[in-house]
Amino acid sequence: MRVALFATCVNDALYPNTAIATVRLLERLGVRVDFPAAQTCCGQPQYNTGYRRLTEPLVNRMARAFAGYDYVVTPSGSCVAMVRENYPRIGAKARAEGRGDALTHAADELAPRVVELTEFLVDVLGVVDIGAYYPHTVTYHPSCHGLRVLGLGERPLRLLRAVRGLRLVELPGAEECCGFGGTFAVKNPDVSAAMGADKIAHAAATGAELLCGADNSCLMHLDGMLRRADSPLRTVHIAEILASTEQEAAV
Repeated sequence: MRVALFATCVNDALYPNTAIATVRLLERLGVRVDFPAAQTCCGQPQYNTGYRRLTEPLVNRMARAFAGYDYVVTPSGSCVAMVRENYPRIGAKARAEGRGDALTHAADELAPRVVELTEFLVDVLGVVDIGAYYPHTVTYHPSCHGLRVLGLGERPLRLLRAVRGLRLVELPGAEECCGFGGTFAVKNPDVSAAMGADKIAHAAATGAELLCGADNSCLMHLDGMLRRADSPLRTVHIAEILASTEQEAAV
């Protein structure tokens, strides 16, 4: 089984520890992970802002970068949703406009091979208890793309419940959007901030030490609000929890 890591531009630029944790976790489970250096942005910011034509070169670049891999694993539900849901739409639109089938083929061929980390662990590897140890109280926020587009459901929660030492507490209003929404936060800052304030208030009310998520773009938004509010609550990506071991905690 050939597996590649799609780090995503947010993790590459701001949260490299999440990408590193993903590789450590997968290698601990016996998966050899490649990192194609040609990978760049999946094109989500451009596409969400209405620049479909400018996204097309990135579709082709992604397809070339990850050609030949059985699975392309990424710790970002929003980027998986972009590839699986929107790449085929971009390809179909290009074909309808009479601009050839190459883009359509590239999009359709890549899309089904791109999987979110918790999907890969539970559905492909068939594991839930991955030997993690994380002695903290945690609450989990399901980001919108993972929840509504990918249908991750209980996968992240099942993985968290199997972590030794971790106490998982339910997040009130968990299914409500945090307000980030990519370019939504830029175009509608007041609404975004109000939604984020509700989310961090719910998280703080749980008494958890850490607010966990599977998408660092949402966690970035929430962590910024928590810091501005001088809250002791901090955010952590699920990959970093799952990659933790008892030996590391003892150091």
